[in-house]
Amino acid sequence: MTIATTGFSHVRLTVRDIEVSRRFYDRVFGWEVAYEVPADADQATRDRLWFVFDGVIYKVPGGLLGLRPVAPADDSFSEDRVGLDHLSFSVAAKADLDAAVAVLDAAGVEHGGVKDAGTMHLLELRDPDGIALELVAMKG
Repeated sequence: MTIATTGFSHVRLTVRDIEVSRRFYDRVFGWEVAYEVPADADQATRDRLWFVFDGVIYKVPGGLLGLRPVAPADDSFSEDRVGLDHLSFSVAAKADLDAAVAVLDAAGVEHGGVKDAGTMHLLELRDPDGIALELVAMKG
């Protein structure tokens, strides 16, 4: 017997500096914020939004992506340790990857250029904490 899931719900990334990470994710992806604690929030609001953990949770197609600022300042991501290898987001077509290159270049974000990976095209980049991100356009 197995567990029948109905889809993806959310992922939360641990980051070092919420302001730096917010600037990156806002500038590169521009997702709508689903949850965050307002700076002037009273205790009742803070209690109600406890699950935000002083970070932010974005609405992304198919689920939520959260940023949780609890990593030590000297920590760094490695896809070679147990845990996350990379996070991949779908785009509709290769033309969207080409457009993403222009967005990343304008924002000064390093990337690997669009690559042909057989059944898909992909574009690799890293967030300010070095977390490996990927944009993918399936072929055909």
